[in-house]
Amino acid sequence: MDEFSISLTIANRPYRLVINKGHEELFRRAAKLIDKRSKEYSSNYAYKDNQDLLAMVALEYTTSYLQNEKNSSDEDQKMEKKLEDIDHALTDLLVHRPENVL
Repeated sequence: MDEFSISLTIANRPYRLVINKGHEELFRRAAKLIDKRSKEYSSNYAYKDNQDLLAMVALEYTTSYLQNEKNSSDEDQKMEKKLEDIDHALTDLLVHRPENVL
């Protein structure tokens, strides 16, 4: 396996993780984004501790993820419908006019 240990700091707290080496940049970028959004929330909203800020960041990113998932599902359904329409049109063409196909 290509796993190794990294240390990330999120909300002034270090976290040691064992990850796939190919995902290191992804994890580092994610930690930076979490920190950035947490700081933005801290300057705009009242909070008791970092957990409040992290909860808001988690809520923001989770709702965004769920919306993207829904949009993707809707697009998949539209594409599936279009492909079915094309399949039916080709089938009708082949069944009703086989002499014109080739």
